[in-house]
Amino acid sequence: MSRALEIAALGMDTATPNPRVGCVIVRDGVVVGEGWHRRAGEPHAEALALAQAGSQARGATAYLTLEPCSHHGRTPPCADALIEARIGRVIAAMEDPNPLVNGRGLERLRQAGIDVRCGLLSAQARALNPGFVSRMVTGRPWVRMKVAASLDGFTALPDGSSQWITGEAARADGHRWRARSCAILTGIGTVKEDDPRMTARLTGVSRQPLKVLVDSRLEVDVEAQILKGGEVLIVAAHERPERQAELRDRGCEVLCLPNAEGKVDLPALMRELGERGINELHVEAGHKLNGSLIREGCVDELLIYLAPALLGLGRGMFDLQAAASLDGRLKLALQSVERIGDDLRVLAHIEGRS
Repeated sequence: MSRALEIAALGMDTATPNPRVGCVIVRDGVVVGEGWHRRAGEPHAEALALAQAGSQARGATAYLTLEPCSHHGRTPPCADALIEARIGRVIAAMEDPNPLVNGRGLERLRQAGIDVRCGLLSAQARALNPGFVSRMVTGRPWVRMKVAASLDGFTALPDGSSQWITGEAARADGHRWRARSCAILTGIGTVKEDDPRMTARLTGVSRQPLKVLVDSRLEVDVEAQILKGGEVLIVAAHERPERQAELRDRGCEVLCLPNAEGKVDLPALMRELGERGINELHVEAGHKLNGSLIREGCVDELLIYLAPALLGLGRGMFDLQAAASLDGRLKLALQSVERIGDDLRVLAHIEGRS
């Protein structure tokens, strides 16, 4: 199963909107076939592993990181393929939370007389697909917010200068997190100040995430870097038809999602992205939008890079109201703390998110 999880991760950047899945087929203690899902529309992990195993699949054990599908999508049901190959035993890490599957694949195998077990390394399997699980269960993506700051918690000097607080290794690591995401979200304030490209700039990246810009009044400059290359979704709160037409002429999609306060309805945006098949949403924004996303319950995970430096004064990470008491503080569940170059990378879940 560890090997199945390892090869499933090879689809980290490409499998979306499908889950990252690996399959290893073992006969008499020897691996006779393995496969991992590369991208939507291409063969699933089980099909690739069975093709490699050939006749040796009969009576063998298949280790799957996710329950095999039981419905016709772009490809035939993998549960049927395992039955036809006369697999003797199937060990799955976790059930598929997709309502179209949700235990039906494993039950179909059992009805065919196959020995089925489920739950081996389930936590690792869920951690491999937080976005897919979130989208299937809640209807919205898993939202990861990335922040780079000094050790005293400032993301920029008072005048907005922020390049570069963290080192080259941390910046490269940030691009790896961008690459695995289905979409990258930022706000108009960040675009005006930094004019970012919001792309994953790594060697070998074959898919760029959708770029999502929260721009209530459609103020973005048509020459902004974020609008150049790749798909761009601009989310506004004010219609401004002529401005929308201008941006559409530039190849952008414009979506108007106002809330009662005349700002972008962020929870509605999360639901919209879920409907579009966005599994993991990567946020790189300023402290105001960061604070709004957290306050409105739209953030699951924080990815924070801390530089070994003190700024003394500057812009904070999140625009949040002060807690009335320590009991009212926003609690986090630390997942990992690692050194990346000269910096620290802290990964933490908002309490209650998993």
